[in-house]
Amino acid sequence: MAETASPRSPLEQFLIYLEFEKGFAANTILSYRRQLKKFFTFLKKKHLDYLRLGETDILDFIRQEGRRGGAVSSQAHLISVLKSFYRYLLQDELLEFSPVAAVSLPKKWLKLPKYLSIDDVFRLLETPDLSTTIGKRDKAVLELMYATGLRISEVTQLKLADVYLDEGFLRVLGKGRKERIVPFNEIARDCLRNYLDLSRPLLVKQARPEQVFVNYSGAISSRQGLWKMIKAYGVKVGLASRLTPHVLRHSFATHLVEKGADLRSVQMLLGHSSITTTEIYTHLAKDQVKKVYDQFHPRSKKN
Repeated sequence: MAETASPRSPLEQFLIYLEFEKGFAANTILSYRRQLKKFFTFLKKKHLDYLRLGETDILDFIRQEGRRGGAVSSQAHLISVLKSFYRYLLQDELLEFSPVAAVSLPKKWLKLPKYLSIDDVFRLLETPDLSTTIGKRDKAVLELMYATGLRISEVTQLKLADVYLDEGFLRVLGKGRKERIVPFNEIARDCLRNYLDLSRPLLVKQARPEQVFVNYSGAISSRQGLWKMIKAYGVKVGLASRLTPHVLRHSFATHLVEKGADLRSVQMLLGHSSITTTEIYTHLAKDQVKKVYDQFHPRSKKN
């Protein structure tokens, strides 16, 4: 007789759902797995059934994790994971109500993102040596990231077929495999064209990678490789402790908002699924307005 396949656990079923129906990225699924494993370990120790929990049980678990330390952002992520899991169970009609439904996310957990001043960004962008093959590539990477706000993973996976140089836009596959169209400026376009025409052919040699950016050996540039490259340029301009790929992304968004861009447009450019994620940049804009007020208003205490 053929063996009957053992039924998958609710956790595994949920993770499969996230991967194949929601299109979540591998790193996101791994994070969900870790959080829910901690949750089921807690339930086992307490002899609790995940289908028969009350809000008090959920709060006990959240408080337990909170006592173990970590940023408040981790607590918010944990609550989000639990909400997603119980929404999935409701959808499959495995229970009638979610014990997490009334648990609110912490409203003050979001830290203002680190970002660079416009002057610091411009100094960074002028650092690559354009007389070298790799310098042309690095200049194209940095200019494109600041011009578009792409995540480092989106940069590494960007394909030649998705770059429309003459039209000045990219087709980007972001988180959850969601596609978006992102414009870029003429400076980034010129740097990208310079790299594609003069540097990339020397790097790829006989290889034929689909991706735009490659390393010394002609292989696809990795996230770690580009991360180290960006950090190295940060050291050169005195930004070593402040510069990461995501700081460059935050700088892109912050500068747009400071210059008057509306949040919906910034949301689309960044590929945020929710406007609430983008709203953090309004705090940055308010800070900037306050600085301007304090500096220039005749009745300000600083004048």
